[in-house]
Amino acid sequence: MVLEDKKALDIEVLKVAEKTMLAEYFIIASGSSNTQVKALVDDVLFEISEKYNIKPHQVENDSGNRWNVLDYRDIVVHIFYHEEREFYQLEKLWHGPLSVDVVDEINNSNK
Repeated sequence: MVLEDKKALDIEVLKVAEKTMLAEYFIIASGSSNTQVKALVDDVLFEISEKYNIKPHQVENDSGNRWNVLDYRDIVVHIFYHEEREFYQLEKLWHGPLSVDVVDEINNSNK
């Protein structure tokens, strides 16, 4: 996964389909600097475009690269500056242990 390769912090995959119609999954990751956050966003956009020929439906970010959202419809990627992530605590908004193992999810969907 590109986020792991680029040393993103605290990567979590949340299965949110039963709680919202926004997406099936949220991927949440952090960077330790605004520069790293921008690099993570750029790398995710490039990797998904190159490997899967998929462009995001929408990209939202602030000018300081503190919170970026890449909306691929079924999968929404949130990339935060670590202090911003601690402030918003997005994982807690979804109430409960929704974190999933990506490999298990892929294997189950291929059955």
